[in-house]
Amino acid sequence: MHEFDGFNEDIICAITEAVGEDNVALVEPMSAHTTFHIGGPADVLVTPTTPEAIVRTLDLAAISGTPVTVVGNGSDLLVGDRGIRGLVLLLRENYSDIQVEGARVTAEAGALLADVAEAAANAGLTGMEPISGIPASVGGACFMNAGAYDGSTGEVLESVEVYVPGALDADGTRVKGSVRTMRRDELELGYRKSRIAAEGLVVLRATFALAPGNKAQIRAAMDDYRRRREEKQPLELPSAGSTFKRPEGYFAGKLIMDAGLRGARVGGAQVSEKHCGFVVNTGDATAADVCALIEHVQDEVRKQFGVELEPEVRRVGEF
Repeated sequence: MHEFDGFNEDIICAITEAVGEDNVALVEPMSAHTTFHIGGPADVLVTPTTPEAIVRTLDLAAISGTPVTVVGNGSDLLVGDRGIRGLVLLLRENYSDIQVEGARVTAEAGALLADVAEAAANAGLTGMEPISGIPASVGGACFMNAGAYDGSTGEVLESVEVYVPGALDADGTRVKGSVRTMRRDELELGYRKSRIAAEGLVVLRATFALAPGNKAQIRAAMDDYRRRREEKQPLELPSAGSTFKRPEGYFAGKLIMDAGLRGARVGGAQVSEKHCGFVVNTGDATAADVCALIEHVQDEVRKQFGVELEPEVRRVGEF
């Protein structure tokens, strides 16, 4: 694999031609594209609006040896203070169409899970209520098999259309990729993991198989899950959701609370006083602050209870 040593004019021009001049931004602060509101600049941020433009961009990046970071709603990411080298492919409002046909809902990767659940509710389709409040894009939800309240994306997912990176040729250069549809049983879905993440696949769209239901009951369930989130989670402050994965046999938030870490701070990063499973940005936190606080929490929980906390938040970029 060739080491990335920066963009040249030809690759910038080719990407711009593929996605349109208005959909390319240089030195774009990633703090504007993550729910943590933290992160240095992306070298190049691209917001394609069609699957063809996405595939063309990924192919150009592969052939040129340009690293690609795919971002949806940025709700599970901590971007380093030095930013992200290479190309950031942002799939959000620019690529978020939702279609309902019978008991199936098909959504492009940038659609918010909440909007897909809303479309399903409007059509009287049940199944997405438990995950309706997760602040993830469809692509991100499939990538990590996002879940909440004993429900998960995988339970209602029927299939995904993905970009599969090409293989390496003899000199170590990656060739063009391909697009294929994968059924749920091919995705090796588990707790916060999937074949999509393991193999570096890029979700283009997903289809959810739901069931007819009572609209009033669907709405009532969604409202109940929303109230529970608002009551228990620090939604009033920027965060990346649950900071740690659930350790087997324990709850991360309770371990952190029992370790006496409620409200613990490093710089602008704080263990939420409302829910200790969340690290929040009190206003001026840096990625370095968050990393230091996560390490402090891990050390204390390990020392006091012998339990290893594994971060759920994914770190990307340069720290």
